[in-house]
Amino acid sequence: MDGRGGDRDGVMIITAGVAKFRAVLAESLGWAFDDKDTGQLAQVLLRRAGATGLERGEYLARLGTGDWESELGTLAEELAINETYFFRHGEQFRVLADVALPERVRARSAQRALRLLSVGCSSGEEAYTLAIVARQVQPDPDWIVSVLGVDASPAVLRRAQTARYSVWSLRETPDTVRERWFHAHDGQYEVDPRIRAAVRFRRHNVADDDEDLWRPGQYDVVFCRNLLMYLTPGARDALVRRMTGALSAGGYLFLGHTDSLGSDPEGLEPQQSRHTFFYQRRTGQPAPATPARVGPPRPAPVAARPAPRREVDGPYERAMRLLREERFAEALTVVEAGPAGRVVPRELLLHSVLLAQAGRLADAEIVCRHLLDVDGLYADAHHQLAVCLEGGAAAEVAIGHYRLAAHLDADFAMPRLRLGLLARRRGDRDLAAAELGRAQVLLKHEREDRIAMFGGGFGRVALTALCRAEGARR
Repeated sequence: MDGRGGDRDGVMIITAGVAKFRAVLAESLGWAFDDKDTGQLAQVLLRRAGATGLERGEYLARLGTGDWESELGTLAEELAINETYFFRHGEQFRVLADVALPERVRARSAQRALRLLSVGCSSGEEAYTLAIVARQVQPDPDWIVSVLGVDASPAVLRRAQTARYSVWSLRETPDTVRERWFHAHDGQYEVDPRIRAAVRFRRHNVADDDEDLWRPGQYDVVFCRNLLMYLTPGARDALVRRMTGALSAGGYLFLGHTDSLGSDPEGLEPQQSRHTFFYQRRTGQPAPATPARVGPPRPAPVAARPAPRREVDGPYERAMRLLREERFAEALTVVEAGPAGRVVPRELLLHSVLLAQAGRLADAEIVCRHLLDVDGLYADAHHQLAVCLEGGAAAEVAIGHYRLAAHLDADFAMPRLRLGLLARRRGDRDLAAAELGRAQVLLKHEREDRIAMFGGGFGRVALTALCRAEGARR
């Protein structure tokens, strides 16, 4: 009997297993592989099945359930190409510094905040580079810069969080940047704490949806370089729609040199500058429809299902919900469509906040002063009036209102934060450290509505990190 028949049977079994493996990876991670990857996939399949103590069929069956996040993370680490370094493809970062961020600074002048996203951030070099460039472009130290890096591999995210890199990772980093934002440590370079405070990382599988991550209009800039080429068509199209929808009107999308969305991508305008292509979110158009997920939905465990949302019909509640989603113009429309002459302090306060967000500071000040005529001891109103006055010639008056707000409500964190940032801007380091330290403590219990109205679009964690970083800076 020809023994080669058994060899052929074994090859067929392995080939069938690899085909199933490819299908599971496409479904679970959105990754595409072709025939030339068969050998690598076969090795990974055999190695991972052995490491988990399962037969190939059992391993593939369990992986196919979609409920094995730890193993998917391990596969993402083994199969991903994680070659990256600081300021990789420097022409894109020059466009970011010279074109994209200056425009976003003008657009965000009322909020004084910038949000950036690195998709497929690997070991963190790209995310930290974004933060460095944004810090160098921001017009004042008290602007809030927030960078989020996401990746499917827990291992590379752990390396990113250490923020320590070899000299090879800094091979394209300008000397002036290296001297300012990195510190030698045990033969490596550690990212400056001020930059680390602006960056956070989280695990995310691009084949899945995430309402918080892809909240409409929340990012000024999104980088997603050299990832789309590895995705299945369905996963790629869904990710592009999510990124486009998550960009603010006028926000920017940077892709890898191998990625192209064609000449007329939905919701985006192709741009060219400094010998590089990028995309800008068109203004005045709704976000493209985003599929909930590539492939069949995975049932969530019963305990993980959210409780049904209680319908809220009041204009104040609707406007607050829109504010939290950073849909400022819609929120303002809701507030101004309410009954004329209505004097409800929290509604007047929200009206003033939204007018300020729209850049109508004079109108916001008028509403706020009317509110103080109604209730002169309203701490939130004094804080909001200070926000209206801070950017003009009445900075000293603004400081007085921040102090009064903090005096009227000793648990109010936001005026302490603003006082600390203003002291930092004026060079009073001791006062800045004291106020920011106090704000950091108070932020633990700050009311959610205050964070939404006065936090510039950032949450408790980001604001606390800002206090910690600015309070420690010398």
